[in-house]
Amino acid sequence: MRFGTAVRLCIQWLVLGAVLGAGTADAQVPITDRWIAIGNLHGWFSSMGNEIEVGRAGNPSQQDGLQWPGLYLYQDVQAAKGLWIGTRNFNDGSNPTWAYKVVHVGPRPQGVGEFFPMRFDMISRLQPPVNTVDGNVTVGKPAGTMTVDPALPSDRMIINEVNTAIGLSLTRKVLAWGQQFHDNYFIYELTFRNTGNADDDPTIEFPGKTLDSVYIYYQHRWSATKDARYIIGNQTGWGINTMNDVRGDGLNPTSTFFPGNRDNDVRASYAWHGRYPPFTGYDNIGGPVWTPNSSRSLFSDPQDTSGRLCAPQFVGVATIHADSSATVKVDAFTQPSTTSYEGSDDILQYNNSQFSPNMEAEYNWMRRGHVSPRHADLVGPSGDPSIGRDGAATSGGQSSAIGYGPYTLRPGDSIKIVFAEAVAGLSREKAVSVGRRYKNGARYNLPFPQGINAAQKNDSVYSGRDSLFQTFRRAIANYRSGYAIPNPPFPPRNLAVTSGIDGVNLSWDQYSGGAAVSGWRVYRALGEYWRPDTLIAEVPASARSYKDTSVTRGVAAFYSVLAVGNPADNNGAGGTPAGVPLTSSRYYAQTYEQAVLKRPAPDQDPSLGIDWRTAWRIVPNPYHVNAYYKSTDAASLRFPGQPDKIAFFEIPGYCWIRIYTELGELVTEIDHDDGTGDASWNSLTKYNQVVVSGVYIVVLEDKTTGDREMQKLVIIR
Repeated sequence: MRFGTAVRLCIQWLVLGAVLGAGTADAQVPITDRWIAIGNLHGWFSSMGNEIEVGRAGNPSQQDGLQWPGLYLYQDVQAAKGLWIGTRNFNDGSNPTWAYKVVHVGPRPQGVGEFFPMRFDMISRLQPPVNTVDGNVTVGKPAGTMTVDPALPSDRMIINEVNTAIGLSLTRKVLAWGQQFHDNYFIYELTFRNTGNADDDPTIEFPGKTLDSVYIYYQHRWSATKDARYIIGNQTGWGINTMNDVRGDGLNPTSTFFPGNRDNDVRASYAWHGRYPPFTGYDNIGGPVWTPNSSRSLFSDPQDTSGRLCAPQFVGVATIHADSSATVKVDAFTQPSTTSYEGSDDILQYNNSQFSPNMEAEYNWMRRGHVSPRHADLVGPSGDPSIGRDGAATSGGQSSAIGYGPYTLRPGDSIKIVFAEAVAGLSREKAVSVGRRYKNGARYNLPFPQGINAAQKNDSVYSGRDSLFQTFRRAIANYRSGYAIPNPPFPPRNLAVTSGIDGVNLSWDQYSGGAAVSGWRVYRALGEYWRPDTLIAEVPASARSYKDTSVTRGVAAFYSVLAVGNPADNNGAGGTPAGVPLTSSRYYAQTYEQAVLKRPAPDQDPSLGIDWRTAWRIVPNPYHVNAYYKSTDAASLRFPGQPDKIAFFEIPGYCWIRIYTELGELVTEIDHDDGTGDASWNSLTKYNQVVVSGVYIVVLEDKTTGDREMQKLVIIR
């Protein structure tokens, strides 16, 4: 089969929505995506072999992916990625020889007609648990159908096979772990093989032609974080203020930001949230949150205006292994051969095509080499990160570029490249404490240690770089150990959380095998699953249940349960700190739906001695949108994490709750039928409109007796 024929078949398949085979080849798989969210780094992956800008199905957000810490909202640091493969003197049999031939998937092109997905599978070491809240399945990010392989070297792995229009096939393995010292990176094992992508003649194993001067070229448009976009400025969302830096490139071992001969043993390109000159309210490094932003409900919480740093992340890629050649499989320390940065909105980032006259210019990007000065050094500590190598500002900032090559690949030849993709930085707790102290110092002039200045705050933020390089070293050690890092005990299996009238009940099973369990830790968050949680119990290894009786009535509660190992089972392999008890990942046994402590209905439990007709109450009343509210304080005047919630307590177990305006217009009707004395309302009309300020009439009607009672509710917005 000619390459041109393969292109036409792929276009037909995409247009018609049919799954067409290429000759006798396996059928192509649909373009789809899957999440890996088994550790603290969450990322989505595309069947096309690379993740492009606005590329995930059903999600129009530019910042989408590489979320760390993955539990919290708006932690995305990925704006786009690009994978270009270039070669010289290419003849596809239907066109004159191309002096330069480049195929693309990303940062913007989807890869249609150039990349052909053939396999896209998710594999798990354990059968995924089925977690429930009040009988309903609760899930985080969808991973899709999985196969189970107990011998898997990681907790999760994606295997992705893709053919290309130049006859070079990619097999991509993405590995991830939940162990707490290795849960913030992915390892990519990439094999590029010259297969010719054709098998019309089964007697010819590799019918392709020699590929000359091949470069494998990645671009990373990083932007930390989506959270900061709504505080510091919209343009930060596409990385206009992203700072890019490189280590291990053989250039000047020191730098403007991180002086000294540091970390040049690691071949890494990395980035962080740099200065954004249009923002003048205060120093924006780290993304301090000082004022609410109504465009995201997250910022209606006064706790989030204490100064929390919402962009303390450092993100990057470290090369672990790159074949010297198709025949010499030892790691070439001269690879990657290109470490540069390119304008994210440069003209070469648009209208990319394997038939474009721009392919020579694209190829020249691939072989640009190690650019000096590096981006961060060119910009300097007080500069504008949007500038490029020519000193001119760009509208889209700079993307980090990494190129491997040149390689010569005869039919059947292959090369292997391995790299780690990681995010690290200040912990959530540290981001809150450092940010609060900076706000105290910069806004309220409080002295040290209650307050700190911008330079001290920035020193703390920049310490996140050390965490990133520690992560790189752990990933490298993990790979070199043959993925022999010590594993924590298996997590709880099938966590079931049930709301009750005297407590919230948790129960779970245990997987067979694995390291010994020394005990279980139970954590609880209030209001939303992504709120900071608290360790509420440690129970013995024999336990399979726990009852939470300390949760406040009516407050939404979310739970996670972790298995704890024995220190002696941690031998320190693969860069793991030895002798530390290892814990299972929370993402195996984490709830995302609320459980609520309720109380018995007075009419259902005579022993309470309560007459609902005189005891029932509305909480809060009056409801004031600006009343004191703190997400973790059960004494707040609104419900933690549920600022629009209004509760009805001591009501009949089976009743109607009807809410009217003063003029007698029905606002909404609630059918309460769970037999408890508690119900709630989210302040919305029956047409899902937010109610306005005013006095409302609440009428309670007992379904059993027909008795009715009325109270007034005052809402102030």
